[in-house]
Amino acid sequence: MKLTLESLSARLAERLLPVYLVSGDEPLLVGEAADIIRARARQLGFAEREVFFIERSTAVWDDVRQAAQSLSLFASRRIVEIRMPSGKPGVAGAAGLLKLLQAAGDELLVLIITDRLERDTQACEWVQAAQQRGAWLPIWPVDRAHLPQWLRSRFAAAGLSAADDALALLAERSEGNLLAARQEIDKLAMLLPRGTKVTLAEVAAGSADSARFDVFQLAEAVRNADPARALRILGGLQAEGTEALLVLWSLAKELRAQQSGAASAARARPRQLPFARLAMRAGRVDRMAKGLSAGDPWDELALLAVELTGLRSLPLVRLAGR
Repeated sequence: MKLTLESLSARLAERLLPVYLVSGDEPLLVGEAADIIRARARQLGFAEREVFFIERSTAVWDDVRQAAQSLSLFASRRIVEIRMPSGKPGVAGAAGLLKLLQAAGDELLVLIITDRLERDTQACEWVQAAQQRGAWLPIWPVDRAHLPQWLRSRFAAAGLSAADDALALLAERSEGNLLAARQEIDKLAMLLPRGTKVTLAEVAAGSADSARFDVFQLAEAVRNADPARALRILGGLQAEGTEALLVLWSLAKELRAQQSGAASAARARPRQLPFARLAMRAGRVDRMAKGLSAGDPWDELALLAVELTGLRSLPLVRLAGR
């Protein structure tokens, strides 16, 4: 069975399944989903909980097997929680995990928490078994377009409402970081009377810029010919310590896509991009990042990103090699 975050509570009220697999890259939503499952289990008498962190060691699976086999020695129901960020238990681990899933039932609830599962992992036998014995809840990040509505619902749950411009500012400052958004809303709920409509000034005064980005969002901003957003994302990536060469990979991939005509009609520019010039600028970034030329690769990445949106930036000047 496959569940959604929206349907989880209703499904749990109907029946608690013996197995739940919760996966996703948004820690706040994954954590809240797991909390909901645990709370329902406690209501039904699952008083004990054992947590196992699975990384590279196979020895942990011996402890997991012992936990499953010793259930009959305890009177109370138990939750065995497997936290496996990679979603890849390995050959030996997969065998142990399958046995654990088969042991799940009225006295044993198995809760597996992972990061987003890649397509090949989704087809693994243990993932299929988890869905057959219980349910898989894949959780996706809240995208930029839906973030204001998500924030609105969070304000409502906290007993507050928010002006549209306040929502827009908080969405901009917390994009990719829902935990920061929740903390800001919780703080406002403590400071303001219930029923208050939060203003732009109150959000501006109390919140910091906690947005988090990835290189794919940068490529999207370039495709959408949005230089301001591209530069903001680029600044965020630099602040988070992202490797300049990883950012270059994303922009070079977009450059090749546009040059080969693979981009869709929605990505068309009012004028043809100077691909030879852009390729030269990408080469400069590569040399700077590797220490082969003088200069800051992030400055050059900014110029490359802006020109990929269709704007002309600074002229190319000859670089002195090191």
